[in-house]
Amino acid sequence: MVTCLLFLSLQTMVTASTVLYKTPAEDVASLIRIVTESLVDRFYVIDHSPTECLSKIIPQDDRIVYIARPNKGYGAGNNFAIRRAQEDGSIYHLVLNPDVSWTGDVMTPLLKFMESNGDVGMVMPRILYPSGKLQCQTKLLPTPFDMFLRRFLPRNFFTRRRELFEMSRSSYDKIMNVPYLSGCFMLLRMSVLEEIGLFDERFFMYPEDIDLTRRIHERYKTIFYPEVSVVHKLNQESRRNPRLFAIHVVNLIRYFNKWGWFDDPQRKIFNRETIEAYRL
Repeated sequence: MVTCLLFLSLQTMVTASTVLYKTPAEDVASLIRIVTESLVDRFYVIDHSPTECLSKIIPQDDRIVYIARPNKGYGAGNNFAIRRAQEDGSIYHLVLNPDVSWTGDVMTPLLKFMESNGDVGMVMPRILYPSGKLQCQTKLLPTPFDMFLRRFLPRNFFTRRRELFEMSRSSYDKIMNVPYLSGCFMLLRMSVLEEIGLFDERFFMYPEDIDLTRRIHERYKTIFYPEVSVVHKLNQESRRNPRLFAIHVVNLIRYFNKWGWFDDPQRKIFNRETIEAYRL
């Protein structure tokens, strides 16, 4: 393990970014501590808050780059960090939600897997609620009905459809190559981003992770790796905040306008391949 850590730290530059917006100070402090104790060499903290109050809790550390910017969206904030990371020579870049945490060494197994599998463009670990319950963050590409179902109908409606979309019958206990991974924790290969592009900044919030994953999935594997886990609070603010709900809806419309509402041949192919591969 020590040899592996030394090899990765010497040979491979790893960067990370998170985007803040009025984020609770305790979440920011926790994430900074966790990230700086990991194999991340540089952590870009992009603050879209209307004031720079959060800057007061950023420790003096050469590995932390704090940048306050106008709020142009989640994808745009991470893109700014990724471009800085590219200039700095990063090989792998980790995109994190600020409400993510973990214990132990999560990064080494993920980086070892990426180093050993050059056809992998992106990896996501198992995602858990703070209670320890599994979050179903590995999914098929959504249809408009899937998004309507999740947003407006009780969970006991169209149960089989939900289970299929969320891949819950896979048991989330094996490595899987799937077309939609959550943006709360995305370990990305920089050379792949240089090839396929960064987050689509037309999406202010929410579907940018679907869009990026499927673009990577066109040419590389996008892997769910259950050997390690992280905790995600999953605040789901758009369910409580009318403004965020409107942003969510508008950006989903943009997503389906881009890829197709009902006529999305790539979605059909990717979903069919995933269903057949994992017998969903």
